[in-house]
Amino acid sequence: MANLGFKIIEATRSASQSIAAHGFRSFLTTLGVIIGVASVIGVVSVVQGFSASITQEFDGMGTNVINIESYTPRKASLQGLYATLGYDDLIEIKHRVKGISNVTPTVSIWGSNAVISYRGESTDTMVVGTASTYQKLYAVYPEAGRFFNLSDDKSRRRVAVLGPSIITKVNIQGDPIGQYISISGEWFKIIGIAEKRGKLFGFDQDDFILLPYSTTRALLGGAEEPDISIGLQVDDMQMIEQIKQQLKNVLRRNHNLGKDAADDFKIATADQMLETFNQIIGSTTVVLAGIVGISLLVGGIGIMNIMLVSVTERTREIGIQKALGATRFDILLQFLIEAVFLCLLGGLIGLVLGFGAGSLISSATGLPEATVPLWAVFLAFGFSAGTGLIFGIVPAFKAANLDPIDALRYE
Repeated sequence: MANLGFKIIEATRSASQSIAAHGFRSFLTTLGVIIGVASVIGVVSVVQGFSASITQEFDGMGTNVINIESYTPRKASLQGLYATLGYDDLIEIKHRVKGISNVTPTVSIWGSNAVISYRGESTDTMVVGTASTYQKLYAVYPEAGRFFNLSDDKSRRRVAVLGPSIITKVNIQGDPIGQYISISGEWFKIIGIAEKRGKLFGFDQDDFILLPYSTTRALLGGAEEPDISIGLQVDDMQMIEQIKQQLKNVLRRNHNLGKDAADDFKIATADQMLETFNQIIGSTTVVLAGIVGISLLVGGIGIMNIMLVSVTERTREIGIQKALGATRFDILLQFLIEAVFLCLLGGLIGLVLGFGAGSLISSATGLPEATVPLWAVFLAFGFSAGTGLIFGIVPAFKAANLDPIDALRYE
């Protein structure tokens, strides 16, 4: 065993000397592996950074949160029939479903109804009408000022909580708290500025205004009932399936759906949404890593080609080694370790370049910070070592099987 360890050390030393002696050729040889590993790490780091950011968002929401949205089957949409959730659905849920809390309506306003103005500066944004319970349900807390309360809800007060980006968009000077901003021609008092959340996949999470639901309902004119989404918390996680069934029963009854009619709403938990997202991210990572992993195959072929050339160049050297007592195993080990050494060197350079490329892409596109999970590092080095073993075995066997007399005579 000690003798084998010595042979491995000597083979590694010989491989490093050979690589150093032909530095530029060694770099070109490993270029395929460098590109392959850098591509894999770059893709994985960006995707995993995005995944970690999304997971953090869901963690802030809480695993006991249920979201309900309207859903229009394709057949109905082709007929011009669109499903909606109304405030009466929320009232029914509040009164008939037990074991829930923070039942919260949400209605979003876009387009011409979401134009905001401040001292001659105008822009559009996402205006969200919701209840005071929105704060606890989705963990949206004010950095300054306060969130609106139950009294604001009931009194239809014209108060607003702004996302931090709004301050920059309309150039609000001084302390925003207590100032007034125009939304669709109506003035609202700024009572709070939400905590900064940054960008997600290029989308500015701080570009919004929150208003009390009753105030938003009046802002829309009340001509027709808006389509709302309903969020709520389950008090006991063990009862979540029973509560989902209760919600389904209440909504089907409230919408007068027949026994064979499809649901015109969707009920989803934060865990379900996160699980679906993780499945998509996992599949995307595997596919992209598989595609760019082809570069490793190309790199491996390049290494095998150069190693075969190296065996030919060093034929006399091999003959001298065998004449001095080197065994077939010694020669095989030397060339095999040299191939693996080249691939691992390429893997290390590719890992650094891949993380750098991932960080650059994330920074340039506004994506979440790139992260390289430990499994990706092991995978990169595993692939590199495997490539060296697979594509180095043929040149190593060729070198080991050389006849020492013929090798010494080789010119």
